[in-house]
Amino acid sequence: MTRRRKIILLATTIAAAGLMLGAARARDVPKVATGFVADILCSETFISGLDPRRNFTETTDAMPGTGLITWAMDYRIDRTRKDVTVTLFGIGRSHAVYREGLGCTLDHGADIADVAPPPDDRQPALLPEIAGPSIVTPQSPELAAALDRAFTEPMQPPYRRTRAVVVMKSGRVIAERYLDGIGPETPLLSFSMTKSMISALTGILVRQGKLKLDAPAPVAAWKDPDDPRHAITVDQLLRHTAGLALGSSLEASLGSAFEPVNRMKFGERDMAAYAESIPLATAPGTAWNYHDGNMLILSRLIRNATGGSPADALRFARRELFAPLGMRNVTLQLDGSGTIEGSSEMLASARDWARFGQLYLNDGVVGGKRILPEGWVNYSATATPNAWVGIGAGFWTNQGDSFGANLRVEHGWPRDAFFAKGTIGQYTIVIPSEKLVIVRMGRSPNWPPEADGVFELVRDVVAATREKGKLAGVN
Repeated sequence: MTRRRKIILLATTIAAAGLMLGAARARDVPKVATGFVADILCSETFISGLDPRRNFTETTDAMPGTGLITWAMDYRIDRTRKDVTVTLFGIGRSHAVYREGLGCTLDHGADIADVAPPPDDRQPALLPEIAGPSIVTPQSPELAAALDRAFTEPMQPPYRRTRAVVVMKSGRVIAERYLDGIGPETPLLSFSMTKSMISALTGILVRQGKLKLDAPAPVAAWKDPDDPRHAITVDQLLRHTAGLALGSSLEASLGSAFEPVNRMKFGERDMAAYAESIPLATAPGTAWNYHDGNMLILSRLIRNATGGSPADALRFARRELFAPLGMRNVTLQLDGSGTIEGSSEMLASARDWARFGQLYLNDGVVGGKRILPEGWVNYSATATPNAWVGIGAGFWTNQGDSFGANLRVEHGWPRDAFFAKGTIGQYTIVIPSEKLVIVRMGRSPNWPPEADGVFELVRDVVAATREKGKLAGVN
């Protein structure tokens, strides 16, 4: 296809979207597409140290339909200024800026909030060390075979592109493997696994009495009792039943660029304020609809409850969660207003995510200290009514009778498993009955469900670790 025909195809695609969805939403598409790419390239170039060309190809390949526009994208990485600019034939431009200790933030032409990252106070970890400095080789032939399969590519697309796998049983890493250029300390973009971290921070504030689950969420924009949004609770935000008309965040495809939630994420300086301004589509608590706006509002509530400044929120996260767990390779990225972008913008190593999973395996206690409220782990894994994918409060879950939960159980997952999940292949899976935490990170399409190989990985690991005598000293 000639360049001229490609330009015509691109213009036709956007024009058709304008006819179907309205011109305003169609105009958002170039900004959403370039913003998504700029953010990922900035984060995983300057924080993760990955090759941007390979990262661009693998990320866009994992998102159906993006080939219609990615051929028209150009990106420029300035390693001196530490920023990334992505353009789409002049009809879309996004600019992401890296700041030491804070990661990357999209620049929307207004001032990015001036934030000083809190100093590392070297607080000692309460969680016992899960592994030594060296990569842990699989402790049985069956585990080695499970990791071999997880990293083996199929003969044809969709490709798995597994980046990291960590298997931990009874608090110790018993197998791990990484793609070349990635290791135990490499922070990787976790996408929506970040939501589970926001759920944990919310739980800590509930334990401290600074937030209440079933009371109206303390959102200033909803303080009028006559505002129907006044009734929205923290529980409903965690479970995605608040009812705000922001569309859906379930897909990772070109089509998802038309959702208003992505206008919020890639076109707005203050994401939480935008989400809070949106009217209701359904009455609070009556319908389930997964979208990032819920977690961004919670991120603002966390900021407000911990002192009000960006540094206060970052300091709280480090002091109350990351440091006790020994999570040393974490970056929480911010939106332009300085609020933690709690829907998808955390980078952490696979081992750090294993430490996080161990907190939930330990019922929210680490080193004898209660981090999460009593009962919070069970609450997080309790199924939300009508959530067909199988989701609880900040975690996905196999509890209940949802389509997603039953599908996973049919593929060999234990019924008590629950997990943090990020788009295009990020998982932290907690299986209490097996004393297992399994972390998998990569760049895989969301559909079909078996594309990332995680069904097989969990089934293989559970079978391998049940074998008597295979794992000396682990029970």
